[in-house]
Amino acid sequence: MSEHPIVSADTGANLAVVAHAARDVRVEALPEPNPAPDEAVIEIAYGGICGSDLHYWLEGAAGASILREPMVLGHEVVGTVRTAAADGTSPPVGTAVAVHPNTPHPRGDIRWPADKPHLAPGASYLGSAAHLPHTQGAFARRVALPAHMLRALPPGLDLQTAALAEPAAVAWHALERAGSVEGRSVLVVGGGPIGLLCVAVAKHHGATRVILSDLAEGPRRRAMTLGADQVIDAADRAALEALDADVVLEASGTVPGLASAINAAVRGGVVVMVGLQRQGEVMVPIATAISRELDLRGALRFNQEIDQVLLALADGSLDVRGIVTHTVAVTNVVQGLRTARDSEESGKVLIDFAV
Repeated sequence: MSEHPIVSADTGANLAVVAHAARDVRVEALPEPNPAPDEAVIEIAYGGICGSDLHYWLEGAAGASILREPMVLGHEVVGTVRTAAADGTSPPVGTAVAVHPNTPHPRGDIRWPADKPHLAPGASYLGSAAHLPHTQGAFARRVALPAHMLRALPPGLDLQTAALAEPAAVAWHALERAGSVEGRSVLVVGGGPIGLLCVAVAKHHGATRVILSDLAEGPRRRAMTLGADQVIDAADRAALEALDADVVLEASGTVPGLASAINAAVRGGVVVMVGLQRQGEVMVPIATAISRELDLRGALRFNQEIDQVLLALADGSLDVRGIVTHTVAVTNVVQGLRTARDSEESGKVLIDFAV
């Protein structure tokens, strides 16, 4: 196993970030993309390292999605149309685009709501090992992507800021699942990039009091920059239980975090489970949820909220300052993975594919 990338000497090569197994992520030169008629070739500018990318690197799996063949990582990407789709369905050459990485598919006779295609049971997601063959990701300098995934950036929105559109859409969807938060108090449990984006979206949506809890000082400090009204050390159980928050967004994906979320919610409140919990049974204070008549709601990725996010990023109403803390060259991606894993000072780490 190796943590050292294998890099082509050709500086013009189509370099990509490929996961082979746990602790074995390589930078490899791929063939140039050969697009289908409904695909455009995108020159990728930035890719954001997601928790799932970290899991594939560290463990060779993200939950139940296990690496069984080499896979290009990455689904949080932005770039520019290099070759338009031959069937005319994509934005024209030169258009800056964000990417919606989901493609809905049916599976057998399993039903899902027609207005929620992201819940399709056979849905594929860029950079996912859920199916075999795996769905290759977009951490490469040039990739062919279906036109339905592409969103032209609104005027004035730069590519680096737009790189937050996909994770911000996850946060936006979580707030939509909570219902209106205008005039209400919101607690966000967990100050990773998704948690911080939940803080930003809660402020955007008119919450009167937004609180973030995290064990580390760095995320708490960044939350204040985003406009959080209060931050709490996640180890301070008494302070959390005294909050009586109208809405709680559990963004840590940990069992203690979910317990804290339930204990911090006001009677009759809403708890949205944003962070992906471990597989199998999870011990939580469910009696408290029952006796307080809490609404426990799941939130999976997002539907079409990315379109609203792009507009809010473009007009500045969604404040994401300080969430991106590091940018690394694609040839130095393993250091970027280490930074995203280790440092409490790191928020979102971006990969720059232009260098």
